[in-house]
Amino acid sequence: MTRRHLVAERGASVLRVTTMRLPCAPVPPDDPVPLVDRTLEAPFELTDDLPDRIREGASFGWPRSMHPYLMQNWYGRDRVDTDLTCVVLENEHLRATFLPQLGGRLWSLTDVGTGRELLYRNPVVQPANLALRNAWFAGGVEWNIGTRGHSPHTVSPMHAASVAGADGVPSLRMWEFERLRRVVYQVDARLAPGSRALVVHVRIQNPNDEAVPMYWWSNAAVPERPDVRVIVPATHAYATSYDGTVREVPVPGHSPADRTRPSQSAHAADHFFVLDRPRPWIAAVDASGHGLAQVSTRRLPGRKMFCWGTEAGGRRWQRWLSPEGGNYLEIQAGLAATQFEHLAMPAGATWSWVEAYGDVAADPAVVHGDDWHAAIEHVDSRMDRVASAEALAEMLEQAEADADVAPSTTICTGSGWGALERVVRARTGRAWIDETGVPFSIGTIGPEQQLWHDLVQDPASARRALLDADPQVPPRSYMVGEVWESLLTRADPSWARDYHLGVLAHATGDLALAGAYYRSSLAHRPSAWALRGLGRIAGEQGDRTVAADLLGKAAAMTPAEPTLVVEAMAAALDAEDAAGALRLLDAVPAPVREQGRIALLEARAALACGRRDRAARILDRGIVIPDLREGDTSLSDLWLQVHPGEPVPAGYDFRMR
Repeated sequence: MTRRHLVAERGASVLRVTTMRLPCAPVPPDDPVPLVDRTLEAPFELTDDLPDRIREGASFGWPRSMHPYLMQNWYGRDRVDTDLTCVVLENEHLRATFLPQLGGRLWSLTDVGTGRELLYRNPVVQPANLALRNAWFAGGVEWNIGTRGHSPHTVSPMHAASVAGADGVPSLRMWEFERLRRVVYQVDARLAPGSRALVVHVRIQNPNDEAVPMYWWSNAAVPERPDVRVIVPATHAYATSYDGTVREVPVPGHSPADRTRPSQSAHAADHFFVLDRPRPWIAAVDASGHGLAQVSTRRLPGRKMFCWGTEAGGRRWQRWLSPEGGNYLEIQAGLAATQFEHLAMPAGATWSWVEAYGDVAADPAVVHGDDWHAAIEHVDSRMDRVASAEALAEMLEQAEADADVAPSTTICTGSGWGALERVVRARTGRAWIDETGVPFSIGTIGPEQQLWHDLVQDPASARRALLDADPQVPPRSYMVGEVWESLLTRADPSWARDYHLGVLAHATGDLALAGAYYRSSLAHRPSAWALRGLGRIAGEQGDRTVAADLLGKAAAMTPAEPTLVVEAMAAALDAEDAAGALRLLDAVPAPVREQGRIALLEARAALACGRRDRAARILDRGIVIPDLREGDTSLSDLWLQVHPGEPVPAGYDFRMR
């Protein structure tokens, strides 16, 4: 780290801003192709032995897609040394390092006296396709909001600033506007003098006139070694091994393995523990008795363990996510009992809680012994070293009192979507939050928000921009909601206006209205974007031939846009037109054609055309898909089709079962 400047200090408690140099694979600008059709994964099948409250929570809140967000994809695996802004909180016992430019990730939590790292600190930042918007990276503690999956902000900058509370202790505040649920969330972190715990206060504010489905999980990565055991006050868990079902299992269990010892798990697995006491906690303890403990107030009752498993696919994923590091597992804490649920957050509600992170410092003989109940009771008592129930209550009271204290010094700037939301709510007379503690400066309005800001504040400029828009250039961003539909309909008809209205309707599932707007857009001026919209509608309606034709035409208009090429080739294969999929490649520029995902589709199409030799050559050259989706077995499936009976090479084996 290189020290930049000291922001705040109180006694032994220090907050400073520095830079950290890490090898990073950069994430390009957002993919301009909107997420209009049903793209999110279906939840697991819940078995009959699960409680009704879990079934009820799993029955609502699932969005069609992550619209209006755009995908963060087309990154690579070539890493370059990158200077990242980081914020360090430190006292006599702990040093916590945050990365506000990367979703506010808590990157490191170190015992100052011993130098012991309590988290899994990845030596690189290597994106992979595990998040709701694709790009995600392993390591540290992340803050996940919205719906099941890794946060839409996980590789995006957060607003960040230092804050001085009533007691003068400096804290780090990070905040952002979450566009899917249209809520504001903030993460306040502090290390008071003498404290053996990093205290994190989370607050979510719902300014809407209606309830919204809410989801939150704080995910902590810790080292996975044979000597690590996860201790949690539970004798049962709801588990899945990524086989499509969720079932209740005993904890710790001994057949075929002790579920509290992740290194014994052959397959990737989630365990959502059924806690049996009012203070929720979880810990990962090594042979010395040390390791990360996480404890919280009651608002955050869920606890989970995730591991990749010891089989080839799980180990391949570990190396894929951390090419220069070791193995890790995750201990997690959430608003609900499982990640298959949403909670209904009432209109105008504010939810907040406190999480505390520290070293459990337990007796290794007890926590690694055969008496599970003794291990639970012992760690429960050791949790008082991190944060007792009384201390947690006091921390929450103090954090809530400081939550609206104005920031002292700006550290990092997030998106302009919060500022835009304030502007449109003020114009339409809808409620908004008190921004004293979490300001969204009008200066954060950028090119992504400009059209929408002008629709509210300068309609004449917005109308001109829509009329003058170049159909060869995709829009920078998209919106959703009746307010924006109303504002757009007041503009003069044009290809761009009608295309935006088509996207608005498509994202809500109104395919008939979306199709009408896309056709109107094309009548004004042809564009690949409106053709693509019609193609996606045809695909969603099951008309594969029409979908392939429309998506193929869209790709032909913009052969340098990799997402359109991928969609067109996939649609041709779905329509059993493998030759058509190969013909699409004729106009594709070499840099796009060499993308791993397109090479995979070329090999599949060649095989379907009877050209096993061509498919084999592509496999032999090597297919690397940087954004291969978690659970995607297309590479191993292709290998087994081209080379039946031969072992799948390690580089192609991402199978989790």
